[in-house]
Amino acid sequence: MPSQKILEQKQQAVAALVEQMKNSCAGVIVNYQGIKVEDDTKMRKALREAGVKYVVSKNTMTGRACDEVGFGDLKQYLSGMTAVAVSEKDPIVAAKILKEYDEKVESFQILGGYVDGGMLDAAGVKALAEIPSKETLIAKFLGSIRSPLYNLAYALQAVVDKNGESAPAAEAEAPAEA
Repeated sequence: MPSQKILEQKQQAVAALVEQMKNSCAGVIVNYQGIKVEDDTKMRKALREAGVKYVVSKNTMTGRACDEVGFGDLKQYLSGMTAVAVSEKDPIVAAKILKEYDEKVESFQILGGYVDGGMLDAAGVKALAEIPSKETLIAKFLGSIRSPLYNLAYALQAVVDKNGESAPAAEAEAPAEA
């Protein structure tokens, strides 16, 4: 039977994971078995720089955290060597980074995840990773709006250039009645 001190440590670890999951907008569960130390270090650095917390804990502790947060369906993915990548701000960044390693490292695999309270399987997480970043989507949207506006401005300028040059000249030629 574990000592009281060990139980308290485990409860604190579960509480910390629960807090991270509650404050996050997305999370991804992966099986990291077989990843080389070099690749793992690069992956963790990329996740850290993107603001993603990568947590390795026992599956039972992760399962308890999932139950407390309301993601009990994710417990089906908790077997083997698993880790959870939790993103507080960007719902796509964790999936993007981990998808790279899913494709690069044969034994590393995405198992499932969640976004805004909804559960995703591995295919859903990979589809999420394919979505362009928020900045790219905004740029594409603004570009699609800008093009018709520029065309309208060019057309209006052409009308002004065609009709407008004779109008100012006519006004200039007209004698001022005073």
